[in-house]
Amino acid sequence: MLGIKIVRQNCQGLVETLGKYSRSVEAGLHFYIPFIQRIQSVELAMHPLRLEKYSVITQDNAEIEASVTLNYHVTDAKKYTYENTDSVESMAQLVRGHLRDIIGRMDLNAALGSTSKINAELASAIGDLTNIYGINVDRVNIDELTPSVEIQKAMDKQLTADRERVAVIAKAEGEARNIKLTTDAKNQALVETAQAEAEATKKRADAESYRIKKIQEALESVSDNYFKDQSIVAFTKLAQSDTNLVVMSKEEISDLGNIPVIEKMLEMKNSMVDSNQN
Repeated sequence: MLGIKIVRQNCQGLVETLGKYSRSVEAGLHFYIPFIQRIQSVELAMHPLRLEKYSVITQDNAEIEASVTLNYHVTDAKKYTYENTDSVESMAQLVRGHLRDIIGRMDLNAALGSTSKINAELASAIGDLTNIYGINVDRVNIDELTPSVEIQKAMDKQLTADRERVAVIAKAEGEARNIKLTTDAKNQALVETAQAEAEATKKRADAESYRIKKIQEALESVSDNYFKDQSIVAFTKLAQSDTNLVVMSKEEISDLGNIPVIEKMLEMKNSMVDSNQN
């Protein structure tokens, strides 16, 4: 009498005769001799596996907890079943060991900020090593790297200190920028004021120069009678003042005597002097 064994799709059957592996069979219907033979089915489909949190020490002696998920499938049912008592656990230990080695060569900050790099290095490190267990790791991913509570507190303090330092620097830079802008504005105002004053002085000088030039041109064009008229006006004012002494050259006195009006004024001046003496 024969036994019947159906090996499901995406599985492989291992035929044992008197407890010893004899051959492998593919998916489908198979016959075996009861009590002498048995057919063990091994699933070849992909399996997910989560490695729970475990401690890893970084290069700078910081303790962090790592969580890893991976996907694997059986590539050799015979190795998977007979050459290791627990191929999945052996594979997990291999992954943990390589992850500790990779993170152990990094400091804390580099490890926390380089999960993609760690994933790539870990996948490269385990490579074909799991083939000795009849398993191939299709994907490995670092889900979480968590510093210990003490380190997390220290990091929070450092982060707070860094933020405060940045805020203080930003405030100081803002104040310095404000002082610079104010100083620049004042300096610009002084420069503009000085330029305006210089321009006004120049315009006044130009106006005065123009006035003097016009006077000189006018004086050059007038006759001697104009100066005589001016002399008469001057001596008229002089006659009405309290001045007792006027010094003039002989030529000027002679010229003034030729002017009847001036002569009359001088006579009036002498009469006034005589009256005061009396």
